[in-house]
Amino acid sequence: MQALQKITAAFGLEWRDVPEPEQPGAQEVIVAVSAAGICGSDVHIYDWSGGYEFLRGAFPVTLGHEFAGRVAILGADVGSLSVGEPVVVIPSVECGVCKHCVAGRLDDCRDRRGIGMLRDGAFATHVRVPARNCLPLPAGIDAAVASLAEPLSIGLSALKTAQVKAGDRVLVMGPGTIGQAIAMLAKAQGAQVAIVGHNDAERLATARTLGVDATLDIEGAPEGAMRALLGDREYDVVIEATGASAAVQAGLDVLRPSGVFVVCGIHGKPISFDGAKLVRMRHQIRGTYRASRETWHEVRDFLVAHHASLAPMVTHRLPLAQALEGFEMARRKIGSKIVLVP
Repeated sequence: MQALQKITAAFGLEWRDVPEPEQPGAQEVIVAVSAAGICGSDVHIYDWSGGYEFLRGAFPVTLGHEFAGRVAILGADVGSLSVGEPVVVIPSVECGVCKHCVAGRLDDCRDRRGIGMLRDGAFATHVRVPARNCLPLPAGIDAAVASLAEPLSIGLSALKTAQVKAGDRVLVMGPGTIGQAIAMLAKAQGAQVAIVGHNDAERLATARTLGVDATLDIEGAPEGAMRALLGDREYDVVIEATGASAAVQAGLDVLRPSGVFVVCGIHGKPISFDGAKLVRMRHQIRGTYRASRETWHEVRDFLVAHHASLAPMVTHRLPLAQALEGFEMARRKIGSKIVLVP
């Protein structure tokens, strides 16, 4: 089969002929990919703009970690999964042998290997995955919408980290898929949500379709102008999902005293901010990353219950063969979520 792989620590990806996945182990399955989304992380790996140097040891590796599909081949000990069953796949694979895994604390594993990062992913027709990473879906669900589960899991994890509650004023910085997921989930929890972008007309339009209370595009505004553009409004929670270092101080500038700032974006370079102001305002900075398995199950249930409302997030569906075109569209911020369909 053909797979879209990262092979060198430089710009670009390459189509390569690779063997189909080998026979699954006892607790593994082969999933036939139905839909795989292009993530912002994938774009950074594509253009090699920083923050993903840890992948070097895995080259060549097939990308693709946001995906849904159908079980194609079963291992000998996979529980209740059945051939043909639609699933969404948790892309983080625990080692199973460290002290945390042995103690049953899978979420604390320090040697995870991400599908589509450190092991082959879903920008291909088939992928081998642990059976425990497959969450069943109801028949008939749109696989492209189901592939949104991974960014939704990151969004829900960010909201849990921030401890968002009903009535909170929440500012989301960055209207990409994760930012949209954060905003939509925060709205579902009863928060008042605004989302800000930079040269992001199309993605902000999608955010409005999703019911976000307010949007702002700061394209053309001078550095430090976001506070003026937002007026006197301060936020209980600010969640940064841009990966742009300047966004951190800009977000802190509109955070109320004792408010919570969550860094969700991946930053290729160290972040700087006004430490004295942080102390005097009693701001809290928290980091969030991958989601727990508990969070994944919550997201799967949310996705099933709200799949029609989530559908506007998927703005483009392209054949897998047009993946590189999709990557260039994502780099140019054309549309919101671009999903590849084998």
